[in-house]
Amino acid sequence: MESAAPARPLAEAGAIVVSLPARLWKIILSLLPSSDSRLLRAISKLFSESPYRGDRSNLRSRRRLRNSGLPLPLHSHAVESALVTIEASRVLNLLDDIFNRVLESLHIIRKNLEFWESRAEGTYGQKVYFMVFERGPKAFLKEAIHLTGRRKIEGSAMHHIHRSAASSISEKISTLTILQSCLASFLAEVYAEVDKYGQGQKIDLEKLLPSLLMGINDSFTHLEETLGLSEEMSEIQTEGCNSNAISFEKIPEINVTSTPWTDSDYIGAINMIYRNLNRLDLYIGSIISKCRKPRRLSLYWLQYTCGAIGLSLCTMWLLRHSRLMGSSDIDNWIREAKESTVAFWKSHVEEPLLSIRDELFETFRRRHKGVIEKADVQLSENSLHRMLLAFSEQTKGQKFPEDASDQEMLEIVMSRYEKELAHPIQNLIGGELPRALLIQVQKLKLDVETAMLELDQILKANEINFAILAALPAFFLSVILFMLARAWVTKDKGAEGRGRIARIQRRLLVVDVEKKIMEFQMYMDQGLEEDAQRMFGLVLYRLDRLYRAVESHAKATNEWSSLRKDIIDLGKPGLPTPYKLSLTSRIHHVYDCMLPSRTRF
Repeated sequence: MESAAPARPLAEAGAIVVSLPARLWKIILSLLPSSDSRLLRAISKLFSESPYRGDRSNLRSRRRLRNSGLPLPLHSHAVESALVTIEASRVLNLLDDIFNRVLESLHIIRKNLEFWESRAEGTYGQKVYFMVFERGPKAFLKEAIHLTGRRKIEGSAMHHIHRSAASSISEKISTLTILQSCLASFLAEVYAEVDKYGQGQKIDLEKLLPSLLMGINDSFTHLEETLGLSEEMSEIQTEGCNSNAISFEKIPEINVTSTPWTDSDYIGAINMIYRNLNRLDLYIGSIISKCRKPRRLSLYWLQYTCGAIGLSLCTMWLLRHSRLMGSSDIDNWIREAKESTVAFWKSHVEEPLLSIRDELFETFRRRHKGVIEKADVQLSENSLHRMLLAFSEQTKGQKFPEDASDQEMLEIVMSRYEKELAHPIQNLIGGELPRALLIQVQKLKLDVETAMLELDQILKANEINFAILAALPAFFLSVILFMLARAWVTKDKGAEGRGRIARIQRRLLVVDVEKKIMEFQMYMDQGLEEDAQRMFGLVLYRLDRLYRAVESHAKATNEWSSLRKDIIDLGKPGLPTPYKLSLTSRIHHVYDCMLPSRTRF
């Protein structure tokens, strides 16, 4: 009794500590102007929950609201009628949860299955590399010890690792494939039951809702039998859980026609199906935990380790050249980089742009300057013409017209010049040789001025080209940075992205839907109803992924109403296969969000 006395204050102190977050939150709510908010109520509920309650399922914690996914096959009149009664509304929420959680589980299984299938298609060296380097540091040490210590046991150690990898990958693929098939069949059964409920315009809720719940319960029972018959599922459950197979609860048989269901019957049946759904989530989580692909940190741990080592060495090198170690190298490098950047900006951005601006917006000033230079050349040309005219008139002793050709008069000058050169000294003093020389000098001056004028015009005409050439390095650098930023912003996020790869993936989704529909029809023709049902479930899963991928893009192009109807029609169980194939062809070639990208990079 004495030992129990001090234990009571400790328990009370523990209770106070546990309830402290909730008390603090109530104080905060009292200080806020309004606590009637969905966010505040959610946080209040989070603090009010006891920390000692049982753990929830991992898959259930990742539930999303079905605001964008393949809808249930319900007629609009059926939905409106169901919303009238509370029982029907609860049943619709139950169906929505089943459909959402099974599709999410199929998506998780599909992602892991694609990973292991890609590893199974790898070469001998790729499988060995995966076993050694892509499963984490522990696996690396284990395989390294195996390689060094067991070279002569069971043949080559590399072959042993390869056989181990092939066996492990094959086992995981087989397990995930079976689990996917079972869930796909279950999804197809539930979808078919809902389709029966939603077909009619006028419905009797008192009869249809109980039969629908009973049909869903039968689907859980059939799923339990299917999983129990699978040896792979039983082996994994034996390794990871206490029971060998999953067990679902069953709704007691009630004659719907004679005894209508009461509200307690509906609540009991719905709660029982929810418990079965939670058991299914736990079961799928235990299977996937054994077959889950390695995490990104495990896959790339070697690259991350090398990067961390390189970053550490780089940090140490920077510290050695920093002020902390008494060095001014980093400051000098920063200053030089700043000066180089400023010089590059001025040389390749600022000055070329200013030059282009001056060339484009100061045309009149440059044109006026060009007119003056041309007038100077014209003055030299007129002076030469007058000199030639005077020399020719004096030499020939006749009057020449004012518009006489300069070429003819130059011939007279050159002819006189050749005669005068016969006695250069005598003619230099008393002859016409000096005048002939001066005329040739004037002609040379005119030719030089004409050539300079043409060269100046060529340079002025190419000033923009020179400025553009100077700005090309900065232009290319800007284009590269823009492309990198654009690729980072508009990065493809699977089939829901906006790039060319996303368009290709959306088209591949349609191709996959078309293949699954054809396989479904082949199984039906062969009388394999179970395989056909499994394939129909995979069709529904692919249609859900397609629905999510194209919704935002089709809304942007105003194609969503028509495309949505076509996708829903592809999921109708009673629709003929030829009509479904024509729908997939139309989706491929008509809708803009499904067409190939027009721009190729």
